[in-house]
Amino acid sequence: MSAAPASRYAARPWLDLLDDAQRAPVHPAGSLVHALRRSAAEAPDRAFLAYFDARLTYRETDELSDSVAGHLAARGLRPGERVAVLLQNSPHFVLAVLGAWKAGAVVVPVNPMYKSAEVAHVLADGEVAALICSDRAWESYLRETAAGSPVRIALTASERDLQTRDDARVLAFERLPRAADADDLVAVARAGHPAPEGRDPAPHDIALISYTSGTSGTPKGATNTHGNIMYNAERQRTGLGLPEAPVYFALAPLFHITGMVCQFGACLNSAGTLVLAYRFEPGVVLEAFAEHRPHYTVGPSTAFMALAAHPDVTPDHFASFAVISSGGAPLPPALVEKFRAGFGPYLRNGYGLTECTAPCASVPPGREAPVDPVSGTLAVGVPGPDTVVRIVDDEGRELPFGEPGEIVVSGPQVVPGYWRRPDATAETFPDGELRTGDIGFMDERGWLYVVDRKKDMINASGFKVWPREVEDVLYTHPAVREAAVVGVPDGYRGETVRAYISLRPDARVAPEELAAYCKERLAAYKYPRQVEILPELPKTASGKILRRELRSRTRGTPREQQDR
Repeated sequence: MSAAPASRYAARPWLDLLDDAQRAPVHPAGSLVHALRRSAAEAPDRAFLAYFDARLTYRETDELSDSVAGHLAARGLRPGERVAVLLQNSPHFVLAVLGAWKAGAVVVPVNPMYKSAEVAHVLADGEVAALICSDRAWESYLRETAAGSPVRIALTASERDLQTRDDARVLAFERLPRAADADDLVAVARAGHPAPEGRDPAPHDIALISYTSGTSGTPKGATNTHGNIMYNAERQRTGLGLPEAPVYFALAPLFHITGMVCQFGACLNSAGTLVLAYRFEPGVVLEAFAEHRPHYTVGPSTAFMALAAHPDVTPDHFASFAVISSGGAPLPPALVEKFRAGFGPYLRNGYGLTECTAPCASVPPGREAPVDPVSGTLAVGVPGPDTVVRIVDDEGRELPFGEPGEIVVSGPQVVPGYWRRPDATAETFPDGELRTGDIGFMDERGWLYVVDRKKDMINASGFKVWPREVEDVLYTHPAVREAAVVGVPDGYRGETVRAYISLRPDARVAPEELAAYCKERLAAYKYPRQVEILPELPKTASGKILRRELRSRTRGTPREQQDR
């Protein structure tokens, strides 16, 4: 940890907001591989994975992933080599990741929505030796992509295997014949290979090369260690107050750091059951809530908006939850209150990045996040007891409580750096402290507020406009389902504020009305002069709205409203 000498933040005022369990030191040992083996010994017949009508126990998961590891080693995979996993939320993903770790490999999770060029960048940059993917992706484009890469081992899977319900809403595809040039993951897992000896990962070993989402440029690979993962998984286990053998629902995609650590990792470390439903589909998710009665889930605010808008949703769908967390996308205060009023649970905000292995601040159970009375921003939470969050100016000087600046983080969850990018590592991790690129402030009690991304700030006639502030106002309008605000070139102002909106089901509102609504509630330079209504806003697979893609849209559509 590298907090500045005499730092006002080193006193960690947020400790007073934590209870004894949340403040207690944690000493995670080993890796998730060791956690799996421990649970397989202590509760071998407990269900670890639930996938539609299928269940895999801890013993079965341990044995199947052993066999995957043995196969990879027999195929010549060496310790420290990279294994790319391109799969949805299914047991196949879990078996692939655990098998790779047991083989001593580094896992490279890849977004299944990536196109050929995006995958090619990851395979080349990560010097990936093995690829585990769906059979459909292999046949449609990955065979050709892998041929021009360092990949020499390929395994494929049909994600319809390991269950029989075949829900057409998410599993509407056929099983393909086995490829001649790739091994079948399920067949390999069932072959009974022993795991190679002497390859168990150590805490300092790299567990993941997690490529950033690329919302602001070419993705870089953050090197999450096994120790980074175990620290946050243990903090989740001790701090959430869930019952013994908790049931987690995987709402966030497992390839994303939030899903990997706060669902897969935390559940495994808690000897719980992880419910998987392939991908997000609101009706499927609500039925899974009713069937499995989960205690915990985490997902982006956009997912909760979609669930709340589903015609069949009732408060009973959420009745089993002890904690529901939101992360990966901004959480508007209006959504928190609408969700609680409609369904009961309080959505607990959180903040983290790939580079700090998911959360570095969250709203502790037993607390509610305050809303800043000046900006209307909802606090994202408080840091943990081993984490120091500071706010600094452009020169790196520490700023007083309440004053906005760049958020910097130090603690056991911060990664050592980027994969083979020493210049980017030196720039982003000076002295091991993560420069997040996010603008925020902390109040004197230790509540952290995120204002926006540094590079998303809009300069309208010399005035700073943070998109989040405008979006939070838009979310208070009853017709608005999703909102995103960007700056676009303007010959008069330099930049002007433009809002993109999707509407709630059956809602009707004119762009001019939304602009006027904001004008009544914001300073004249902040309200959107341009409003466009879209059926859906573009998002990453983790639910984060892509402002970059919205900025690149062609202006001048018939639904655009402008006012100078």
